[in-house]
Amino acid sequence: MILTPNILARLVAIVVGGVILQLTFFSQVSIFHVSPDLLPALIVVLGLLGGSLTGAVCGFSAGFLLDCLLIVPLGGGSLVLLATGYLAGLFRERFEIHSVLVPPLLCMGLTLFAELGFGAVELMLGIDAPVSTLVIRDMLVKSVFAFFAGWAIYIGVRRALRPALVEEPALRRNRRPTVLGT
Repeated sequence: MILTPNILARLVAIVVGGVILQLTFFSQVSIFHVSPDLLPALIVVLGLLGGSLTGAVCGFSAGFLLDCLLIVPLGGGSLVLLATGYLAGLFRERFEIHSVLVPPLLCMGLTLFAELGFGAVELMLGIDAPVSTLVIRDMLVKSVFAFFAGWAIYIGVRRALRPALVEEPALRRNRRPTVLGT
């Protein structure tokens, strides 16, 4: 990703808008008695489009802003979303995205990773919360929500960051190598 002041402003707007939408709208919506957590999916998409550094910085920023607005111990959400964005960016740097199912599947898997991370951080910080099988069901349902929202988030963020994306040209598979001297 080519970072210019305009693209940096777009990234800040996407992260701040995502955190505000999560806190004001998605936390109030209840589907199957679970409110969707789409912030990890947004961070995964930013990592997929920008790489590991962009994913990690956006994840840390979103987590820090989320921790500040929720008035919880600072650092827990930052750490989890930083790792989520870094892993998504690392996937982009190591593998090519050949299928349209890759972004939503990564959103689903890394959202489940993030939800498990949020739970682990809360347990380490000593926050008392009842643990039951409903917590596991909620984590799985949130990851399914992230799968279905992953397509829309990927398309929207890709369109917003299109001028900054560095895309490799598609390779032609049917092309024969040229032989010199024949």
